[in-house]
Amino acid sequence: MKRNTYLNVIDLNEAKAIIDRVFVSPLRAAVEKVSVEAALGRVTAGPVFAKVSNPHYNAAAMDGISLNAKVTFGAHEKNPVTLKEAVDFKYVDTGDCIISEHNAVVMIEDVYHQEDGTVQVMKSTFPWEHIRVVGEDIAVGDMILPSMHKVKPVDIGALLSGGVLEVEVIKKKRVGIIPTGTEIVNPGTDLSPGDIIDSNSRVFEAMVVEAGGIPDRIDPVPDDRERLRQAIVDSVQKNDIVVINAGSSAGSEDYTVGLVRELGEVFVHGIAIKPGKPTIIGQIDGKAVIGIPGYPVSAFISFREFVVPLISMCGEVKLKTAEVQLSKRVVSSLKHREYVRMKIGRVGDQLIATPLSRGAGVTMSLVKADGILEVPQNVEGYESGQIVPVTLLKSEKSIDKSLVSIGSHDIIMDYLNDMMTKDERGYTLSSAHVGSLGGIMAVKRGETHLAPTHLLDEKTGVYNVPFIKKYLKGETVYLIKGIKRWQGFYVEKGNPHGVHALKDLIEKNLILANRQRGSGTRALLDYQLKQDGYSGEDIAGYQKEYTTHTNVALAVQSGNSDVGLGIKSVANMMNLDFIPLALEDYDFMIPEKYLDDARTKRFVELLQTDAFKVMLEQLGGYEFEKIVWQVIQND
Repeated sequence: MKRNTYLNVIDLNEAKAIIDRVFVSPLRAAVEKVSVEAALGRVTAGPVFAKVSNPHYNAAAMDGISLNAKVTFGAHEKNPVTLKEAVDFKYVDTGDCIISEHNAVVMIEDVYHQEDGTVQVMKSTFPWEHIRVVGEDIAVGDMILPSMHKVKPVDIGALLSGGVLEVEVIKKKRVGIIPTGTEIVNPGTDLSPGDIIDSNSRVFEAMVVEAGGIPDRIDPVPDDRERLRQAIVDSVQKNDIVVINAGSSAGSEDYTVGLVRELGEVFVHGIAIKPGKPTIIGQIDGKAVIGIPGYPVSAFISFREFVVPLISMCGEVKLKTAEVQLSKRVVSSLKHREYVRMKIGRVGDQLIATPLSRGAGVTMSLVKADGILEVPQNVEGYESGQIVPVTLLKSEKSIDKSLVSIGSHDIIMDYLNDMMTKDERGYTLSSAHVGSLGGIMAVKRGETHLAPTHLLDEKTGVYNVPFIKKYLKGETVYLIKGIKRWQGFYVEKGNPHGVHALKDLIEKNLILANRQRGSGTRALLDYQLKQDGYSGEDIAGYQKEYTTHTNVALAVQSGNSDVGLGIKSVANMMNLDFIPLALEDYDFMIPEKYLDDARTKRFVELLQTDAFKVMLEQLGGYEFEKIVWQVIQND
């Protein structure tokens, strides 16, 4: 009888590339909707956006008294302000709803009770101090989960908190499992000499379930060509993926490769791995058919390498500890053992970790986290640059595929991340929003591949370049230019307060929702204030800082603030009116040593695609020019 031969033994990566190219897109295309409660372990078919904000009301962040901040202005130890309950203030506990007339909470420790029932405060508060404002955790319209994200328990909480009841996920893959061989028998069978108990297919069943698929195993098929042919045809009709165990080597009774070729197409027969060389990769009726060697170790390795990725679609998550370098100082209280959520990426040879929000935004910080740093009770914290252990929430393989971006916030970064995850190479964009200046400092310390920035120099009116020359001496930086965006004032529909210029905020005593220090938007505001002869102290709410444009817009939409400064695309998303102030450069800094990084190249490719341009047009508020590189050499 004629024996099979290995026509072309190929490299492992080449074999995986064939699987990605031929099968990944069709398998991802089959989607279904499930309730959020049933979504654990499922993979999102597209980005998921918040439908409501969390919290959806203004809530006290401390025990104390709620009041209008204005009644405390001018208070200090030598000039205490006396307040009456029900007239000037209301007692509140943490989490209580703040009534519409009030916009601040004074901590109970700072309230001094008088014998006549009044209270005194001895320092001024400012609007929205010690209040969890609407959307502080999740703002309506925020992207809660990107495409191709494996839903975790904390994600379920975030989705429900964001008003999402159903989520579109990739359908679970049905995997047909066909054990073959006349000598193969089911467990529990009375054994005769030469019989081999079928354990491989049971291992495959468990691996399918663990990866999130649905196994469809049949009893062993003897070495009979027609019976095996019929078993393959039946399994292909019922399943998304078919695995044939044994019968893949070069033996005279190994029919698998011939049947797959007869019924469909064989792409690979023989892979340069040991064990696992006889693996077959083929397709029948558009379905993936994988021939797995019979020896148990070979079978396990081959199944793990070629079948599991097709079932799980986004890989496995393995919790382990890794040493990381902190990009920011982490301060902690001596009172508690603290768990700090971290965004992690590999920059050069070092894992770099950036702390995520630690305040009330617990849910989303867990969703976004790549790892958790545990700060012991007797430690005050860790310094920037310090090496510390973290527990990883994602595999190191996944983290290694992340392009680390530290710097300015823009909603297009979420969309770019979503575009990257859809690529078969599996890259992701790991963004930490620390402001434009924070991004420059991250580049200086070698902690990021990429830094979005939009810093306006007060003296020259030039964006970004003067700051790069000031802070990055001795380094060569490439600046990707070509995207401009409109910054302006967010106001309610109809502009009820008649905001047309910065002076209106001061003259009409309007409350501002401000961005954090170091952000380009804050720099633009301070520049405009200086140009018009004002200071931050002239504006109510200047002290209240928000870290994203969506949070600023939500503060205006909810009525917590009268006006905010931000980008037009977010105003469009939040259905707010927008008063243009400046068309600014939104650039990307890339250190020279990361120009040839595959992740960086993919990011730059995406910036030049038609899909990206269409996305900018749909969001509105952007002007796209040809992408150009500006080389800045700081000798």
